[in-house]
Amino acid sequence: MGIAERKSRERADREDRIVAAARGIAESEGWEAVTIRRLAKEIEYSQPVLYSHFENRDAIVAAVAIEGFRELAATLCAAAEGAKGRREALTDLAMAYFDFAQSRPSLYEAMFVLPTQLRFAEAETRPELRAGFEALAAAVSPFCADAEIVTETFWAALHGLVALERAGRIRPGMRDERIALVVRAIVDAGGHSRSRG
Repeated sequence: MGIAERKSRERADREDRIVAAARGIAESEGWEAVTIRRLAKEIEYSQPVLYSHFENRDAIVAAVAIEGFRELAATLCAAAEGAKGRREALTDLAMAYFDFAQSRPSLYEAMFVLPTQLRFAEAETRPELRAGFEALAAAVSPFCADAEIVTETFWAALHGLVALERAGRIRPGMRDERIALVVRAIVDAGGHSRSRG
């Protein structure tokens, strides 16, 4: 292994440690506990070393979010692969989305709530962000002509329901019924009969 390759690998390892530490602190104490000073202490690097990898805390949050989008895409793809039909794939994806958000609240917060420079629906959108959208679009597309707008709406509905449920703003115990309504709206929006699902 050459010197340049070794240094590159060491840099990547340090970045992985920083991201893992940020995620660990956020999961146990919340994002407000994640500071550059705390991370430096946690992983035993100086603050200038952290700043040599990440411009600021928001950049670290973005790196955590990117990991989250990678994990979300894998979760959604696995849910769709296990489905017995197209309508079931939509339902399974929606359930998997909820399970992901509920089981990883700090990660979900990094992905969708905290400020980052990550951009969606643009030419520069990172592939990790696109992968989750594409997993949803693959399940939505059999039911509509314009899969992009319907997928955006499906994702927005799921995110809205997750946010309201997490905040205790909607009645508990009604998730299955809400998901069924969203899935029915997607299926019906395409003009397909219910029997085709």
